[in-house]
Amino acid sequence: MFDKICSFENLYSAYLKARKCKRYKKEILKFGFDAEANLLKLKERLEIQTYKHGGYREFVVNDSKKRTIKAAPFADRVVHHALCNIIEPIFDKTFIFDSYACRKGKGTHKAIKRVKTFLRSLAFAERERERESKNTTRGIYCLQCDISKYFDSINHEILFGILQKKIADKKVLRLIQEIIDSNNFETGKGIPIGNLTSQLFANVYLNELDQFVKRDLKRGYYLRYMDDFLILGTDKRELWQAKDKIAEFLKNGLDLNLHPKKAEVFPARTGIEFLGFRIFAAYAVLRQSTLKRFAKKMKEKKGDEAAAAKAFDSFRAFADKCRSWQTTQNLEAIFLPRRREEKIISRVNAELQTFSEGLTL
Repeated sequence: MFDKICSFENLYSAYLKARKCKRYKKEILKFGFDAEANLLKLKERLEIQTYKHGGYREFVVNDSKKRTIKAAPFADRVVHHALCNIIEPIFDKTFIFDSYACRKGKGTHKAIKRVKTFLRSLAFAERERERESKNTTRGIYCLQCDISKYFDSINHEILFGILQKKIADKKVLRLIQEIIDSNNFETGKGIPIGNLTSQLFANVYLNELDQFVKRDLKRGYYLRYMDDFLILGTDKRELWQAKDKIAEFLKNGLDLNLHPKKAEVFPARTGIEFLGFRIFAAYAVLRQSTLKRFAKKMKEKKGDEAAAAKAFDSFRAFADKCRSWQTTQNLEAIFLPRRREEKIISRVNAELQTFSEGLTL
């Protein structure tokens, strides 16, 4: 396994992935100026085990909440990709179907679609049960939880122990230990949000929770997106009991705590606020907080039409899978009036052209 990680082909593939969409940044241009020589040096350092992880550059992003991002030097990012290229397929096979963050073929929109499927399936089962028992339906409830300061709370020792269960190669384990300990070595807790490896390690860590919920609690309608997860059911008391068991498992097994204000059971008929949407069985709509964040971002880009257009197109792609057509049209008219006007004129001209061609015929 270690030889595969250190192979030039794998390192070159990792280099191409690491520079994707960022190739004109100074640090990456400098590495790429003599990419072959730099990759060979990195290969040698890995093979003779003299590789040491570099320091991080920190910055804060303020999206839904303030987050401290730690960016590793570019050479280390190449190593992260090289490692993940080889070990990610091994761990991905062990993940449950309904884990949707940072996995190929998954993602936000598929998670939302799955929640709607869960709701429809439970609603159908309840109708059938009601017809047979002649009793009124109990309704559908949702247990929704969030883990408090998840990335900052991951225990290095526990994480390494989980990884050891699948990896026997001592050289690979030494490389993994070097990457884990590159952040908060003194406290032994926390992995940096900016690392590609952190995305994989975070999924590996909470796969322990996924297996507990599926095998021990035997909950079918369970879904997780990174540290946000939910369970659907028709018995409110059972869901509260499941919450207590999950909290105990997280504390004793993974040294984690549920967020005290983001772990609750509520009726699903009010809509499930998840991943920026409010989800119902038949459809989903954008959350008000999502729209407010977007409006704030667009105001910050006022005066830079190209940046505003790029941000708007990105938002529209995000909102495309829910009932949002009229909303996005209104937002475009507010924040990109010139582009909106050009679209209307273009459409009118096209209709007039079609009309005039019809008269000619």
